[in-house]
Amino acid sequence: MSIPVILASASPRRRELLSLAFENFEVMPADIEEELPEGLELTQGPAYLAANKARFLAEKYPRALVIGCDTGVFIDDEMLGKPRDPEHAKFMLEALSGRVHQVITGCCLCFQGQEHIFQEETWVEFYPLRGSEIESYIATGEPFDKAGGYGIQGKGALLVRGIQGDYYNVMGLPIARLTREVGRFLSLYAG
Repeated sequence: MSIPVILASASPRRRELLSLAFENFEVMPADIEEELPEGLELTQGPAYLAANKARFLAEKYPRALVIGCDTGVFIDDEMLGKPRDPEHAKFMLEALSGRVHQVITGCCLCFQGQEHIFQEETWVEFYPLRGSEIESYIATGEPFDKAGGYGIQGKGALLVRGIQGDYYNVMGLPIARLTREVGRFLSLYAG
């Protein structure tokens, strides 16, 4: 592809997954406030944040395809972000223990003043977790840069009973769908 591609994310997992679809792209995290406006339906939060990230960079690089993403973990009408500290991680993992939760990744594509936003949803079920399992997992340090306090592609895999939907969405980038959405989007706007 001769169009420059920019990933508006610092996530090493997203970078790894995007490399499956694009040989060359730049990684430029968007320096924005990640706060949701009042009145926004909570499950629309990932798409809202993804769009803000993509728009921020698209203003500076209008001739590039900018891809913004954001992932949220949802349970009990709450969106779980990244844990602040070990106690917060413990709270999250206890809330997920033995239950099904929803993972939503919002994606926004921007190119030459046009944009396309979509979300992918996956349902994840955790095994019931003993306190010692939670403590051991937190001690790995893995929970702290991940929404919901776990990484399915790492030691967090030991917590997961099953999933319904796109595994890569839980990692933070629904790469198969993204590739198809990019193809359709560019066919409309890249001539």
